[in-house]
Amino acid sequence: MTVLRIALLVLEALPNARMVRRLVADRGHEIVLVGLSNAERPSTGGLTGQLRRHLSRSGAGILPYLAVNFGLPDLLRPLAPLTQAATGSGAVPEATPLKTLCGRLGIPTATVDDVNGADFAAALQKAAPDLILTYHFDQILKPETIALARLGGINGHPGLLPRHRGPVPTIHALAEGPDAFGMTLHRLAAAIDAGAILDQEAVRMPADVTATRAAILLHQHGRGMLDRLLDAIAATGAVPEGRLAEPLPYCPFPDRAMLAGLRRRGLRLTDAADLRAAAGLSLG
Repeated sequence: MTVLRIALLVLEALPNARMVRRLVADRGHEIVLVGLSNAERPSTGGLTGQLRRHLSRSGAGILPYLAVNFGLPDLLRPLAPLTQAATGSGAVPEATPLKTLCGRLGIPTATVDDVNGADFAAALQKAAPDLILTYHFDQILKPETIALARLGGINGHPGLLPRHRGPVPTIHALAEGPDAFGMTLHRLAAAIDAGAILDQEAVRMPADVTATRAAILLHQHGRGMLDRLLDAIAATGAVPEGRLAEPLPYCPFPDRAMLAGLRRRGLRLTDAADLRAAAGLSLG
């Protein structure tokens, strides 16, 4: 079996952190570059610009979701050495920030301000990956960027494509109903979440699931799917053609009306258990 050379691109946050850290620990011999998306990159208007857009569309009701999924993990990540020393979890990959873990394993990392820019293209060319893998990554790759990997790229999406294309599929699945959750692996394409579907599984969620917890569970569920797919690609030397599906409408961050409807039905984007999970990302 050929050893794949994988460039892994992620936005490290609560939904994917433990899963991708374990993936890097287990498959580090295949990973030649980890690209870490800069969530506060200037092209998005930085933290202030993003918050302004979210508040304009969703209102203040989106703030706890953003804080638990992104804000708190970012805030606590620099404290990981202290919390790991206090708890004895320094050797636990799942508790180790991805950049630190990669440093221990000798895997190059790059902060990605523009995934299609010259700086990251140079990093990709130097790493010479066979395959690009995006897993909870918040930037759209152009065809010429995908082409820098010999076999192109694949993406993990916590939704049942072609439904719920976009950045927060579990919020839309929560609104739709208990049978709407699932995980999809698909080819990277120029259009958002529109590449050929390579594998897909519906996943039943607990009755009290939040949109946040659903995202965590689906990213974890995707690990088994991803291992099977990566092993098949390594064995055959090719990415399967997959199944094309007519794209359905894009699902953006929720507006105020959608959030109000979820609240009326007793459905939550996040809760205290999710807060504890975010606070415990460096505790093993």
